[in-house]
Amino acid sequence: MKTISLLTILASATVLAARAQDITGDWQGTLKPAPGAELHLLLHISKTADGSLKGTLDSVDQSANGIPISAMAFRNGTLTFASDAIQGRYEGKMNAEGSAVEGAWTQSGPMPLAWRRAVEPSDIDGAWEGVLDVGQKLRLILHLTTTKDGLGATLDSPDQGAGGIGATAVKRDGSSLTVEIANIGAKYQGTIAKDYSSIDGTFSQGGGQFPLTLKRAASDKKIEEPKRPQNPVKPYPYRAEDLTYPNTGAGIQLAATLTIPTGKGPFPAVVLITGSGQQDRDESLLGHKPFLVLSDYLTRKGIAVLRSDDRGAGGSGGNFAAATTADFATDVEAAVAYLKTRPEVDPRCIGLAGHSEGGVIAPMVAARNRDIAFIVMMAGTGVPGDRIIVAQVVAGAEAEGMSHDAAAAAGVRQKRILDLVEQEKDESVLKEKLRAELKDVPEAQFATAFKQLTSPWYRYFLTYDPSPALRKVTCPVLVLNGAKDTQVPPKLNLPAIRKALEDGGNRDFEVDELPGLNHLFQHAKTGAFSEYAQIEETFAPEALEKIASWIGRVEAVPAGGGR
Repeated sequence: MKTISLLTILASATVLAARAQDITGDWQGTLKPAPGAELHLLLHISKTADGSLKGTLDSVDQSANGIPISAMAFRNGTLTFASDAIQGRYEGKMNAEGSAVEGAWTQSGPMPLAWRRAVEPSDIDGAWEGVLDVGQKLRLILHLTTTKDGLGATLDSPDQGAGGIGATAVKRDGSSLTVEIANIGAKYQGTIAKDYSSIDGTFSQGGGQFPLTLKRAASDKKIEEPKRPQNPVKPYPYRAEDLTYPNTGAGIQLAATLTIPTGKGPFPAVVLITGSGQQDRDESLLGHKPFLVLSDYLTRKGIAVLRSDDRGAGGSGGNFAAATTADFATDVEAAVAYLKTRPEVDPRCIGLAGHSEGGVIAPMVAARNRDIAFIVMMAGTGVPGDRIIVAQVVAGAEAEGMSHDAAAAAGVRQKRILDLVEQEKDESVLKEKLRAELKDVPEAQFATAFKQLTSPWYRYFLTYDPSPALRKVTCPVLVLNGAKDTQVPPKLNLPAIRKALEDGGNRDFEVDELPGLNHLFQHAKTGAFSEYAQIEETFAPEALEKIASWIGRVEAVPAGGGR
């Protein structure tokens, strides 16, 4: 994880003019996903040896530092970047002075987000490290950062796999420093040395007080990556082959990995389908690689697995931004066609397993392709996208600690916006109505938000109803949803999926709500997005076992027959 090193803003008008064309450095921003909720962000931008831009993102309040940025560009004063890891993208315009970038962040829906250059650092800004002895020794690193609102801090505990824990109050009075971190019930009080080389003090938590001396850390100090014990380690007890295959209709090549069990085939096979947002073949998210873990587990159980990079991600071609869910369905059909050419694969037993949006795509493909032997819907939806987005806003806000009334109000506002997008066909009139609804949003940010709200993918997702496709699915279906899923709430979606399958006459399906699991099928406390990075587990063992054993049960049934 990246240590924060803030820029000094030079007052010279000449330097400011040059800086207006330079986007590199550290930037601070605040995202407001719902009324009363704030997420404090840090964006770090630098240049590679060839002059291109690279960066990372820290979400301080969510304890997620070093989030990778997969693509970044700065042209004609406009900054764009995307993060495959968290399925988000940003577009904004820099002001004439080069001190701010105003635009919108899109993750499910667009939200205003303005970046400001970090202010001049104080004499104690930077990373401070020490060892806390609480019966066992724990390394702690305190990051102090000067913002326009004063001194701020985050805490890392590398030995516990925790980073970016946000301080709720930081106070400095001369050489005295006090840092309070309410969400872990901790406080640090110390005295700054005259030469600013150390801070001697006491760390308090849970009624205990422990001496803690902090010393300046190296500027390039890195925090250990959080532990992900389920990630498989090579050599694997099976064959893994990197390959490409064509989607002829779209005129693109898709890059993938096929894992093939040991022993004599042909084997049953499954195509893994990623969720919304541009994803790599492992569906990488906040240090987790769910599809890597799932493919490893299934392959060890005798099932071949094909997992692919989305359009425009990794080694795959194509324009992701111009595609809709229906386009991604043709990529899945191309994957199935490819598997049929492999002698190691039983062509009568090729199935689909989709997560989130992938759980929408799987029945879409199976409804029109009798060659699909089975489908697994992991947190797939059963109602149109506009209902999903509103439910996400409410459930996510409550999981993050917002009151029910405030969360409900946020949902009502979100529905008003979506209703306008769906109902108003005249783009100029729509723009005027949305401008009135979002009058608190700066013009530059509104322009970006409007573009994203009216994008092909977003419009398609809002109105697509999964039920008609589900009613046409005749192959066996396994439907899984975590009871603590706040992105695809089970109480809204599972009854709708069950009804559609029953109405269509499907005689072989199973619907399970798995206790204690979130949208990623991790054991969770609240299901909030902010927990994803903090949870060491990538994929609950009971969910892995359920998927593998269910596929084992249905694999003997020939695709397209006897149902």
